Amino acid sequence: VQLQASGGGLVQTGGSLRLSCAASGRTFRRSTMAWFRQAPGKEREFVAAIKFNEDRTWEADSVKGRFSISRDNDKSTLYLDMIGLKPEDTAVYFCAAREGLVAGLRLERNYDFWGQGTQVTVSS
Repeated sequence: VQLQASGGGLVQTGGSLRLSCAASGRTFRRSTMAWFRQAPGKEREFVAAIKFNEDRTWEADSVKGRFSISRDNDKSTLYLDMIGLKPEDTAVYFCAAREGLVAGLRLERNYDFWGQGTQVTVSS
């Protein structure tokens, strides 16, 4: 699976963005997908995840109620809709994938494939 993230940019506090992650290959439909982010000087952290076999999603507490992860299997694309953006959301956002189910959705070591990242900057 090859992943290509896009949609980042510069927004003001309170603004919104939609990130996209286009996947190539035939396994998107049966892959667990996730978003992680890495702020300058910090470790990469979990943002949200979605399985392939159920509608339930998982979000980090810091983004719950503001960020929403979704997927379009027909387009092999993962999305992250972000509203109410804050300066602390500034980071490079990465999409990640692993074929099948993942035990430990929030752990980056459990994902095999990564996109190149897209920069999100929120100005105060």
